[in-house]
Amino acid sequence: MIAKQLDSNRLERTDGWGQVVHAVDYVYRPTTVAGIQDVLTLARDTGRSVGLRGGGISYGDASVNAENILLDLSRMTRILDWNPETGIIDVEAGVTMRDLWRYVVGDGWWPNVVPGTMFGTIGGSLAMNVHGKNHWQSGTIGDHTLEFDAVLPNGDCITCLPDETPDLFQSIISGVGLFAIVTRARLQLKRIYSGRLKTTSHTVPDLKSLLTLMDAQKDDSDYLVGWTDCFAKGDTLGRGQVDATVALAAGKDPLPTQTLRLAFQDVSDTIFGVIPKSILWRVARYATNNVGIAWLNRAKYWAGKLQHGKQALNSYAAANFMLDYVPHWKKAYLPGGLLQHQSFLPKATSEQAIREMLTLCQARGYPSYLGVIKRHPADDKYLLGYSLDGFSLAMDFRVTARNRAELLQLMYDLDDIVVAAGGRFYFAKDAHLRPESVSASLGAERMQTLIALKRQYDPANLLQTNLSRRLFGKQFQVQSKT
Repeated sequence: MIAKQLDSNRLERTDGWGQVVHAVDYVYRPTTVAGIQDVLTLARDTGRSVGLRGGGISYGDASVNAENILLDLSRMTRILDWNPETGIIDVEAGVTMRDLWRYVVGDGWWPNVVPGTMFGTIGGSLAMNVHGKNHWQSGTIGDHTLEFDAVLPNGDCITCLPDETPDLFQSIISGVGLFAIVTRARLQLKRIYSGRLKTTSHTVPDLKSLLTLMDAQKDDSDYLVGWTDCFAKGDTLGRGQVDATVALAAGKDPLPTQTLRLAFQDVSDTIFGVIPKSILWRVARYATNNVGIAWLNRAKYWAGKLQHGKQALNSYAAANFMLDYVPHWKKAYLPGGLLQHQSFLPKATSEQAIREMLTLCQARGYPSYLGVIKRHPADDKYLLGYSLDGFSLAMDFRVTARNRAELLQLMYDLDDIVVAAGGRFYFAKDAHLRPESVSASLGAERMQTLIALKRQYDPANLLQTNLSRRLFGKQFQVQSKT
């Protein structure tokens, strides 16, 4: 039983993954549902709020709860049940995507949806309702969740199913930790017949060509992602590369047992078997500036032209978890950190909006160091859903003490372009959004439903984070003490 007072020994510095947001929280790491309930009781007794944290890979302040309690579920890592015949698995909330795929791949299964890094937890993935490079056809992780258990702010334990408890199911999934604490999830995985994927790379000369090609490739691809050179201007604005990937069908891999082994799937930690990847971020620091990144983008584009139309075989892990290819790469953005702007845009307005955003960044002197474009399906059913039938653009920016204010204003101006285009935002990547942009993006109906459900299931506003206070503080009664 946790003592009914806060323990100063639990004070820890916590950071957003992008290293822009920092705070000090009272961190508790329970291993049982009873331990979670004890923390909720402690929060009520001490007048503090409770924030949730899993792998800590949200770029901004979604898993930070300054001067309050942070409930870290990273120790709840048990695989509770696995059926290799049906591909149904039960896991605790702290199980990571890495834990999950490594457990099942040898039996010929893979998660239906994975984000770009394997180090997020299942609980955090449900809270953000993550998507992958197959979003337009496979949906989000919520679409492959059969049921989950959660603890409500009052301590009650519930089981949610999509048909029996749709309101709670669709609000806890995507709800950024505002409504309940997921403790167990039952997921449906997908059958795979090889540990290999076949990727065809296409180099394109401009933005229109890139978006057109992605649309043309989506019906014949299992995974699809576009890279754009954010430094290119004029007629070449938006030039880049599209990688279209397909899974190998049954019987196409002569050695499926071997390619499904962990030894085959694990990404090498060296380059050419000699250079440790762990030191690459130190080298990259010297090129992480406008001049260095501009040359790297040019080199990538022209190297891509040499590979245009060629095919390559990759492991599932290498193809899906590109953010993990270079360990600690985000450190190249220190000391100020990394700010990402990710927007989701309707197909009809995507090209114009992306063109405006790329041009604005260049005009302000802050071209994005990385530009990633993905294809997405129509509006989803989740309360804080971000999906639209169209495209997303993710852009990375290096933060410094000198550019911080100007960069923040640029983010606001990019938000205005997104809202005007009828777009939405992804809270897992956010560190800057203003309430008015969120309200305009979600629309009045969703905002009213959000407020009503929060008042119903958490009237004391016990579950909070820096993100929720920043985005929804005026809609919810603020309980936290400072």
